[in-house]
Amino acid sequence: MSRHRIATSVLLTRGEGEGLEVYLARRNPKLRFFGGYWAFLGGTVDPEDHDGERDAEIAHARCALRELFEEVGVVPTELEGHPSRDDLLAGNANDAFRAALDRVPEVLDQVHPFGRLTTPSFAPVRYRTRFVQVALPANATPTIDEGELVEGGFFRPREVLETWRNGGMLIAPPVVYLLELAASCADMASFLTLAGERTRSHEEGRLHRIRNTPGVLMAPLKTPTLPPATTTNAYVVGERDLYVIDPATYDEEERARLYAFLDELVEEGRTLRGVIPTHHHHDHVGSVQEVAERYSVPVLAHPETLARLPHAPRDPRQLVDGDELDLGASPDGTGGWKLTAYHTPGHDRGHLVLVENRYHAALAGDLCSTVSTIVIDPPEGHLATYLASLRRMLEVPMGVLYPAHGPAHRNGHQLITHYLEHRTAREEKLVAQLDHTPRSENELVALVYDDVTIPEVLPLAARSLRAGLEKLEEEGRASRSIDGWLRV
Repeated sequence: MSRHRIATSVLLTRGEGEGLEVYLARRNPKLRFFGGYWAFLGGTVDPEDHDGERDAEIAHARCALRELFEEVGVVPTELEGHPSRDDLLAGNANDAFRAALDRVPEVLDQVHPFGRLTTPSFAPVRYRTRFVQVALPANATPTIDEGELVEGGFFRPREVLETWRNGGMLIAPPVVYLLELAASCADMASFLTLAGERTRSHEEGRLHRIRNTPGVLMAPLKTPTLPPATTTNAYVVGERDLYVIDPATYDEEERARLYAFLDELVEEGRTLRGVIPTHHHHDHVGSVQEVAERYSVPVLAHPETLARLPHAPRDPRQLVDGDELDLGASPDGTGGWKLTAYHTPGHDRGHLVLVENRYHAALAGDLCSTVSTIVIDPPEGHLATYLASLRRMLEVPMGVLYPAHGPAHRNGHQLITHYLEHRTAREEKLVAQLDHTPRSENELVALVYDDVTIPEVLPLAARSLRAGLEKLEEEGRASRSIDGWLRV
């Protein structure tokens, strides 16, 4: 587990039964990890928290109490002689806080561990997180000094979930999952038992319900994709009527995990209506045929994609630009919920982005990624067309963007704008390396992609370089000769 950061997440509670409330804090939007989301308190296990084993229960208990004091000023009433919160926040009092805990070790019994979850492998930084519950000490009042956190408060699980379903707040996916379990239980003891059982099954391989927004379930599965990615995200969109987007794995064990996930949804009374590959690339279609056959549903895709799937679907349906799929009632009960297809060529001629109209979540395929750039590989890939597709999607109302590779991005337009700026900067770098002496593509890729440090990525960079050169040629800004490329 050394490749994971070891973290503790604290479910701070007050009250019991129907009066149970949980404390959530909104993370600073500037943070890379769940910036802008409401989440539990907590953080990584520090050296002062453990005695050689970072993932030990006692280390998580110490971490939980330290983080509660740092983040909201809550400390057990029995703990005396501890440093000030300001000193702890300044980072120079961790040893002193640990010493205070060691003097009253029984306060660690106030921390109740109940589950573990590990960040999916698509994430640039992975956390193995131990969840613990702590009851608010008598007469304590959580307060936030704005920094990593910007606001916080106590909420009843059912009420905060309703606010989330109404689109009123973004909640971190593991928190949504655990709040739903809490809302289904009569008391804290039942919740701790259920949450422990469920999270244990997920750590053993069972897919769980990763949702950044209502009505979109993420299932990252291993695929033979391009580095640094190792997985492709399958998505299930809908509440009662469901569409499966990009079921891409070829691995039998991964496919079995997906089947178990879909079977569970069907057993709850939901109905699968179709399978939608965003485009035909091999790392997006590995289970399209298998899922369609198993659940007797059609395959819906752009005509260019349908024509190039590895197996001809038994029931193909064309999706073209502007087509709408009826999703029934949205998770908050609003009618008129639709999923609209947008034709976004450039990476692939048949590429589609799908956007639902309640929360404006965008299922973006390979329009963008949150772990790398997107390869534009001529002749299938065409850079000018791709850039036009990016600009077009800036005109479509959009909230969270769900990529095929990597975690969801809270602000889809922000990510797309970043992509456009990155491409502009790369083009300027390319133009700066062109002059009236021909240069080969091998020379240019070493100069223009000098920031690429992974050797296996260099051939992909060379294909993107070719796309950039062809765009400049089309615009009359570069030309090629037998000896290489020149500036015009």
